[in-house]
Order: sequence, then structure tokens, then C-alpha cells
Amino acid sequence: MNQIDRTLLAPVPSPEVLRALGEPLKYGMLVFNGRLEVSIANARARELFSVDEANCAGLARELASLLPPVALPQARESGTWSGSLPIGEQVITVHLYRHGDRAAEAFLALFQHVDGPEDYERELQQRHAELRQAYLRLNGAQEKLLQSEKMASIGQLAAGVAHEINNPIGYVHSNLGSLQEYLRSLFTVIEAYERALRAPDPKSQIPEIDDIRDRLDIDFISRDLPQLMAESREGIERVTRIVRDLKDFSYSGRDESWKLVDLHSGLESTINIIWNELKYKVTLERRYGELPMIECLPSELNQVYMNLLLNAGHAIAERGHIIVTTGVEGDEVWVEFQDDGAGISPELRQRIFDPFFTTKPVGSGTGLGLSISYGIINKHHGRIDLESTVGEGSRFRVVLPIRQPKP
Repeated sequence: MNQIDRTLLAPVPSPEVLRALGEPLKYGMLVFNGRLEVSIANARARELFSVDEANCAGLARELASLLPPVALPQARESGTWSGSLPIGEQVITVHLYRHGDRAAEAFLALFQHVDGPEDYERELQQRHAELRQAYLRLNGAQEKLLQSEKMASIGQLAAGVAHEINNPIGYVHSNLGSLQEYLRSLFTVIEAYERALRAPDPKSQIPEIDDIRDRLDIDFISRDLPQLMAESREGIERVTRIVRDLKDFSYSGRDESWKLVDLHSGLESTINIIWNELKYKVTLERRYGELPMIECLPSELNQVYMNLLLNAGHAIAERGHIIVTTGVEGDEVWVEFQDDGAGISPELRQRIFDPFFTTKPVGSGTGLGLSISYGIINKHHGRIDLESTVGEGSRFRVVLPIRQPKP
């Protein structure tokens, strides 16, 4: 039998051999199971915890008491956890590894001593950099989720917004057709006046001019033309306002800065966008108070308004009433949305701000609207209060500080 064959037949190292291999390691090594029963604790681990070989059975429980609460769950979920712990007067870097299923799991903890302040600071800087990267990734994902929900909301409202734009465009187009006919008639009258001015006896052309004026109904044109122009201007302004509101609403908040704004302006912009979704079954009443300028991220607050208004509309089955009220109390302002819809049961009230929770049919909602709204208001150091009675309706109150607290 050659050397390779003999190697393949060599026995698996026994626990005693593994313990012997671990003894000279400069790293502390601790092997234990899910019940925190220790099977291997090398000399360095025993030295760190100041115990001898006969008294190392409780090292795993002592380690578990020092670990942060997330350490063991994270090791069970991802297979590993790393961090720094103060053990005695020393700062130790701990690497925790997990193997096996829950019924027969094993943990390996490796301890590395941080020799001095410079090493400890370097370790802290590394952990800080890792945390910062994780925070940036999480923040970026949150911004993408916020923007996706915003654009999904606009997508759901697209037909209504198109209708709101097509209506004024339609009558502006019709008015332009009428204006074209009016101009043709006016030019005909102007030509008649020019012929009269060039004639030897202009007064002799008056019967012809009167006949043209009567036939083309110039008196009606002179009365209708100002109204026609005013309607057309109003229609164009309506389209401009909707497009501007859509642009403000769909604007990504990544580069948006905190600014002082009028909350009523944002409310009106949002109502303007979603009105086609509500107007056929909702009577909207505004009870605006006198509000100071508020320090906020306006486009994000607009999304909160939209979510709460649409939810109020969806809670109304056929015909109903929505009241939008604003006010100020001390150094806070509030915006309240009250409906007389179906109301929310106490069981559902506990969950409505949970991500992906929705009572709407499949495909009718993402379940993110209220969750994102809650996050936005929390970001503004505010809160959302809810009162609801089944069969009578709901009232959501958004409370915001007038000025954001200084960092």
C-alpha cells in the first residue's frame, strides 16, 4: 500500500486530539453546543476567563451573558457573528461560528486579544466603517422603496390624472375651433369696413356692413370671445398646475433639503392630483387653521397626505364625507383626515402600520402606504394618531414639530 492510500485510511482526529491541537493556539478557542455545554476550551480561552481546566464547563454561559442579544440569533441565521467584548480589563475580538441544525448545533468561538489602544481604536474604526456601509445600504434601499411606492401610487392614479388633464385640453381644443371661426367672421367684417373706407361714399356701405354683422352674429361673438379666452386660459392653467404638482410629487427626495414650507400648499397639490379618484363618491370639506411655515421635506409629506386621503376614500363604499382639518398647538402643528367610512377594528389597528399588511384585495394595494407614511413622519420627529370606530369612520392625525430638533 502506498503513502496516499495509508493517508486516506488515517482515522478522524478524536476530541482529545482536537483539544491537544487547540492548546498551543495564540487565539482563545471555545467549542460548545446549543445548550451551552462546553466540549473544548483551550488554554488561551481559560486564561481569558481566569478559570482552570477543571472549572471551564460554565464558560459558554458566561460568554453568552457577555454577548449582545443579537449575537447568537445572527450566528444561527447567517452562520457567523463578530464583535468586540470587554472581558475583565481586556478588550477581546470575538468571532462566533455556528454549524448544524437546531437539534444538533455546535458553536466555535475564537477570541483575539486587542493588544493596545491603537489596536482597539483600529478595531473600532473598522467596525464603524462596516456599520456605516450597512447604514448607507439600508438608507439607499429605503429611499428606493419610498420612490417605488410613490411612483406605484402615481401609476395607480394615472388614468384619473390623464382624465383631469384631458378635460381642460378638450375644451381648450374646442374653444380654439370656435376662435378660428370667430376670427374668420371678424376678418370678413374688417374687410367690409376697409371697402367702405375706400369707397367714394362710405355711408353707402353701411347697409352691407350691417347685413354682414347680422349674418355673422358679430354682437354674439363680441360677448362670447372674452369668456372663451378666459375659459381657455383657465384650462391651460389647470393643466400647468397638474403637471407642476405631478413633478413636485414624483420628485425623488435623495437631494431634497429641509425647507420652510406652507403645509396647505402641499395639501392642495396632493388633492389636485388625486381628486379624480375621490370626486365621484366623496364630498371634501376643508377646515384649515392658521399655520406657521413648517420645516420639513415637502415631497415626502405630500406622499403621506396622498396615502391617507386615498385610504379614506377606499374606506367609503358608495357616498361619503372627508374632512381635512389643520391646526397648531404649542410648538407643533397637526393635519387631520376624517372619514365616515367603514372604520377599522381594534385587531387591524394593531397591524395597519406593518409593512405589506393590507385589507385590500390581492393586486389592489402593496401594503406599504401606511408603513412608509409612518416612517416619513417618524423621520420628521412627529407621530400619527388614529381613532376609529367600526361602522362610523376613522380619523388619522399627523402631528409635526414646527422646527426640527437640532442634531
